Amino acid sequence: MAPSGDDIIVSERKLEMILSMKGGKGEASYANNSQAQAKHARSMLHLLKETLETVQLKPSSETAFAVADLGCSSGTNTLFTVTVIIQHMIKRYESLGYVLPEFSAYFSDLPSNDFNTLFQLLPPLAMGSMEECLVTDNHRSFFAAAVPGSFYRRLFPTRSINFFHSAFSLHWLSQVPESVMDKRSTAYNKGRVFIHGADEETAGAYKKQYQSDLASFLRFRSLEMRSGGSMFLVCLGRTSVDPTDQSGPGLLFGTHFQDAWNDLVQEGLITSEKRDTFNIPVYASSLQDFREVVEADGSFTINKLEVFKGGSPLVVNQPDNAAEVGRALANSCRSVAGVLVDAHIGEQLSEELFSRVEHKGTAHAKETLEQIQFYHIVASLSFAQVKTKKK
Repeated sequence: MAPSGDDIIVSERKLEMILSMKGGKGEASYANNSQAQAKHARSMLHLLKETLETVQLKPSSETAFAVADLGCSSGTNTLFTVTVIIQHMIKRYESLGYVLPEFSAYFSDLPSNDFNTLFQLLPPLAMGSMEECLVTDNHRSFFAAAVPGSFYRRLFPTRSINFFHSAFSLHWLSQVPESVMDKRSTAYNKGRVFIHGADEETAGAYKKQYQSDLASFLRFRSLEMRSGGSMFLVCLGRTSVDPTDQSGPGLLFGTHFQDAWNDLVQEGLITSEKRDTFNIPVYASSLQDFREVVEADGSFTINKLEVFKGGSPLVVNQPDNAAEVGRALANSCRSVAGVLVDAHIGEQLSEELFSRVEHKGTAHAKETLEQIQFYHIVASLSFAQVKTKKK
């Protein structure tokens, strides 16, 4: 039974303990609602491989080549991407005539992530030498481990990772900004559960939290990355300079999802205060938001930074079937935010809320499909230097 959520304030520690994509293999699970992310990731493989070409290699190494996927979630997407990374690096080692190292892959997410489902999907490890691993069908050629924890904190030993990958995760904030939850603040997000269309002060608080979190992310990765390492990062982005226009995420969480919360208030199922103390801790960044933080940190060189059109997040086989579109909208919302909703208002009211999201999505199926398009910030970064303290 989910907690009732009375007077929940989504602090950093609280969010770390409850946030996860919906686990398991059910209809609303992330594993069954992340096909769009898989499609978007495949469309960016050429950019990922360009970044892998920037990693500096050594002719021989007694330590394993280490890859870390941050925000791995629980589906097959992370396994596909890590396999692509390692296969590409094997080809690079072979083309240079270097001795193949062993490979390690670390799958990292918050402690509440469904690591069980993820590792049930993992192929068995091929036994023997690296050369034997490569010719063994249906086996993996890397050692695997789970690393639970927030990527806004330290995760790995100093100088232990060659390549960091993170896709569709860095738009999640470490917490809802405190001022957004404070009735006395001009940033208080009264009447809303997301910042799409909110006041300028509210959006400013979200932007400040996002940039502070990203700065922490870069600072800790600069400690953990080996010399010559690189990173490939993908997060939700926007094309507008106005942070109150959250593009695709705004349409996902700021329209029918928002209206469903308002319905619960109007029907007396929850109070307006209960609604107003729930906010989606997501921020779709602009290129400038992102660039400012990377340049201020100084530990990484930007190889490439662009906005990439990803498309719709909805999993729909029959676009003309309005009921399927509505169900897909509700499942998409629930797969990424359902755990937070359950924690805030309980499972029974959560069912009511997502039922209303489905109904509204069905009633507005055509415009929902046409309008809900996601954009992503894509960043290729190389480790520039080891920072030293100024005397």
